Amino acid sequence: MFERILTGGRYMTLIAVIGSFIAAFTLLLYSGLKIFLIIFQTFVQVRLNATIDKQVLLTFVEVMDLFLLATVFYIIAVGLYELFINDKLVLPAWLVIHNFDDLKGKLISVLIVVLGVLFLSKAIDWDGKIGILYFGLAIAAIILALSYFLSQKIKKPVKSASEEE
Repeated sequence: MFERILTGGRYMTLIAVIGSFIAAFTLLLYSGLKIFLIIFQTFVQVRLNATIDKQVLLTFVEVMDLFLLATVFYIIAVGLYELFINDKLVLPAWLVIHNFDDLKGKLISVLIVVLGVLFLSKAIDWDGKIGILYFGLAIAAIILALSYFLSQKIKKPVKSASEEE
């Protein structure tokens, strides 16, 4: 009986799957609406100058960051569903997740891009002060650490069940 409870307990992850999927959907919808409003405001309030150009560009970059974060939530939802509920989903090869290392690798890859976009948004809004250097170095250090982590997971040989015995 205890084994049945433990086996059925995997369905508790549906809470995380549904929550992550709703978060992804909400962020995508919000970002899509924000893009539409930016385009509308840009063409309704046609005032061409460098400050407005920079602000429009910055807003678009920030919205792209939201799209990437929505992708992270979607990958979490799909990955957890594949790992705990049903691994027979028909998905593109890049989204197939067989274990937690696959899920972590996909998430880290997207997070590296999110960090790059975050720095780009700060660079666009840069006021000329040296503080951006420290911010850039901090992001570079995080990206370097995450990239190293990914490279170690790739190099790590996978042992079969017979080799572990």
